Amino acid sequence: MALNCMVVDDDKMSRLVIKKFIDKTDTLVMTHDLDNTQEAHDILLGESANDVDIVFLDIEMPGMSGLELVKDLQHAYNVILVTSKKEYAIEAFEDSVADYLVKPVEYERFIKAVNKVKENLEKEKAIAEQEDHIYVKSDGKLFRLSYDNILYDNILFVEALADYVIFNTSSGKKHIVHHTMKGIEKRLPESIFSRVHRSYIINRNKIDKIEDLQVHIGEKTFSIGASYKESLMDKFNLL
Repeated sequence: MALNCMVVDDDKMSRLVIKKFIDKTDTLVMTHDLDNTQEAHDILLGESANDVDIVFLDIEMPGMSGLELVKDLQHAYNVILVTSKKEYAIEAFEDSVADYLVKPVEYERFIKAVNKVKENLEKEKAIAEQEDHIYVKSDGKLFRLSYDNILYDNILFVEALADYVIFNTSSGKKHIVHHTMKGIEKRLPESIFSRVHRSYIINRNKIDKIEDLQVHIGEKTFSIGASYKESLMDKFNLL
């Protein structure tokens, strides 16, 4: 499966170099070519967020810097920083970026960074699938939330609320966490959870019925977004 890439750099020639490398790599697709961090911020934290797998990001940008954008993303994306100054490396890795490329970027080094991202994605997916619960920090406490276990409180669905997400559980409790939907989506197993809308992730094991492009879980109804319909329906064993 190809990985969708966003390139953010105010230098047109630098963007062209990265675009050339992306086009040269069969497993990569360039979906966003941006010259400013504000537009990148709006996309990555907005409704199109699910479309991006790797962000190639320049550090020194007018307005919001690349490192400021990384902090706002809260580790929800695999970011590869691209810059002409090596002295940013230490601060960059403290912010948990996937890798760091120094201009002029060579293709061999570019591929090495991409492969590191692929390994990260595979590890994240494997970890998520092995677990049957997640711990969330809310109101200064850690709560264990299960995926499908009658002995514990179970996650029914997750909803977006500005820069936060709300975990709605089988006990009726709500846990508000400062995070992105993209980041939470990566932490929950695909075998159980599905994004059905830019604002909702649902536990498929808790679905009561699907009718007229709407999912029903208890008294809650979710409209299925057009971009999520195919992915959701592929998860069901339909007769």
